[in-house]
Amino acid sequence: MSAYQAEAWADFGVAVAGASGALAGLLFVALSINLERILAGYRLTARAGHTLMLLAAPLIIALLLLIPGQSESVLGAELVALGTVTAAWLAVLNRPWLRSSEQTLLLWIINSAIPAGLLSVATIVGGLGTITGTLGGLYWLPAGVIVALIGALVNAWVLLVEILR
Repeated sequence: MSAYQAEAWADFGVAVAGASGALAGLLFVALSINLERILAGYRLTARAGHTLMLLAAPLIIALLLLIPGQSESVLGAELVALGTVTAAWLAVLNRPWLRSSEQTLLLWIINSAIPAGLLSVATIVGGLGTITGTLGGLYWLPAGVIVALIGALVNAWVLLVEILR
């Protein structure tokens, strides 16, 4: 069943690797344009790190899916480990009391907490499902990846354009 076999997800992995890699490159351009303003305070530096993680985790997910001959249990363990590290890293960067004064709690939840949480949970549950052959397996990954990429795009916009207002 394709929900638990990485070979069936190769096209998805290639697409995600290309998209997240390209977007990470564009993020670095945005950061370099506004580097002084971003480095002026922790909030924007944390947001930049958060955005980079939202792009790096899908890239790593895609690369893990593309490793040839890897067993489902190994892939599942790798996804659980990646999801755990992603959750911890994003939790450190996404403390709600550090959000900017212009960002309401609702906007913080939509722009930061939901993408971070869904990416982490989807990666962990997808990994556990792949190990056990239950829970829908790899079908969790698209939801986490899509929301992460949308969250990264919103944050990149803020770091490139909204920072200048």
